Amino acid sequence: MFKKFGAIGVMGAAIAAIVATTLSGTAAARLAAAAGTVSCKSAVTVGFAYPQTGPAASLGAPQADWAAYGVTKWNSSHSVKLKLVKGDTQLGNGTSHAIAVANSFKNNAAMVAVSGPAGSQEMQDTASIWKGAGLAPVSGSETRVQLTRDQSKPGHPSPRQTTPGYFFRTVPNDGQQGDNVASYIHNVLHKTKVRIIDDSEAYSTGLRDQVKADLEHFGVTVTTDSIQQSDTNFSSHIAAIPGGTQLIYIPWQLPPQAQNFYTQLHAAGKNITMFGSDGTDDPSTFKGKGSYVSAFPFDPSSSIVKTFTSHHGGNSETFGLPSYASVWVNGTAIQAACKAHGNKITRAQVRAAVAKATLTKAQSLLGFPVKFLAANKGKFQGPGDMGGTAGFGIYQIQPNGSYKRVG
Repeated sequence: MFKKFGAIGVMGAAIAAIVATTLSGTAAARLAAAAGTVSCKSAVTVGFAYPQTGPAASLGAPQADWAAYGVTKWNSSHSVKLKLVKGDTQLGNGTSHAIAVANSFKNNAAMVAVSGPAGSQEMQDTASIWKGAGLAPVSGSETRVQLTRDQSKPGHPSPRQTTPGYFFRTVPNDGQQGDNVASYIHNVLHKTKVRIIDDSEAYSTGLRDQVKADLEHFGVTVTTDSIQQSDTNFSSHIAAIPGGTQLIYIPWQLPPQAQNFYTQLHAAGKNITMFGSDGTDDPSTFKGKGSYVSAFPFDPSSSIVKTFTSHHGGNSETFGLPSYASVWVNGTAIQAACKAHGNKITRAQVRAAVAKATLTKAQSLLGFPVKFLAANKGKFQGPGDMGGTAGFGIYQIQPNGSYKRVG
């Protein structure tokens, strides 16, 4: 879902030591962290940036559960052990907390890899920090196309927002999600008049543009509106919905806000079908009967998914599942770097290994293998995206609030 370096080996460590004597405080600490070596004989530190608190905490909880489960499963079957250090980005409260987490992780000399952050706007605003730290975050939920692919058109610059090799993700991007959603709205639901309301954040506006363009290509009439993530009263937005609107698409990041809108919409006597994006995929919070939600892919036949579900009261918490895959990508890269470099590794070595890391279908739990692209592919994918088959599922919310897959 939802904007420099790393020296290698002994020479890098020596350079860092020399330069550090001329620096003070934070600058010296950052240089040492980026260039230092870490032993593989003790548990290796992986940062985990996610919304522990704040408006999106209901999405952060399943991410934390799956990330922790990923570490447990990894450590039970590998000689190189992992440990997570968490950072609370408070997604939905601006990006200042994400920036603080990125700087904290940057200065942690023991940290060689990062899973997260959660929101695309968080990556936009921290990309330069991660690059300066020599770290390559592997996100389990950031989906904005421009994080991995230049989308510029004549007169409309929209460059890639991360440096290749410094960002990866274990979810399909919004080009793929947008195409799937628009196709379902047109071909299955047969809607001809659609209202798209974005939440003004990068993730949301990117999906808005993608779905709008696809729907208009199909001949669907599309009108748009925007809210803020701090909004709680939607009366003016509900009153402004054009007559005859058959479906409202909300590519939002905050499930409580989606539920609040649903409640106010129906209280106003407007029983219009709602369709949320992956950022609203939270059965514990968004329970709007009859609404649709697009969600991250997963393999329901996996024994690991079944075990997790049984341990969590029957809730598979699928929004967080790609965070498991992210942890395993980092574990795979750390293990490869440890083997190649005599059990002493640097961030640069792990970062290079992330780009080459692969997970089998059974390991990823996503329903397909993970292997990252090194070049652009198709209309939307770029370096850092997964190269294999990756698609979003579509669910309809049942009268009891449960989610039933319908596409």
